[in-house]
Amino acid sequence: MKSLDQQLVKQIEDICAARGVRLTTQRKRVFELICASPKASSAYELLEELKQTEPQAKPPTVYRALDFLLEQGFIHRVESTNSYIQCGSCNAHKHYSHMLICDKCSNVIELVDDSLVALLVNNAEERGFTITNHVIESHGVCKSCSSD
Repeated sequence: MKSLDQQLVKQIEDICAARGVRLTTQRKRVFELICASPKASSAYELLEELKQTEPQAKPPTVYRALDFLLEQGFIHRVESTNSYIQCGSCNAHKHYSHMLICDKCSNVIELVDDSLVALLVNNAEERGFTITNHVIESHGVCKSCSSD
């Protein structure tokens, strides 16, 4: 695993300790598996990888870990593909992001753009609407795939 990933794991360990929540070995392992892939991972892909070190792992094990990691803001769910990626800013408990999803290689890039969020909030407020959650996903072709 890349050293950056170990740094991220240490960061989420510290955040969990500060929040008084428990980062179990399985939760940590699922996070590491998500960090190790540039592509979004499905729960079943994560389960298959987890079974390599924990043969007894079952789907509820992975789903509970994913629920925890989502709740803590450490990962994002890619709605259109029902898969998961690491959050680019694990220390920001709640934030909105925009996913760029390559339809050829399945890589996902997370963008955080405060001006886009402000524009959405303004547009909603002008219509008397309060946004509590949003998912922005754009599908297309990444730079690597478009040069092939």
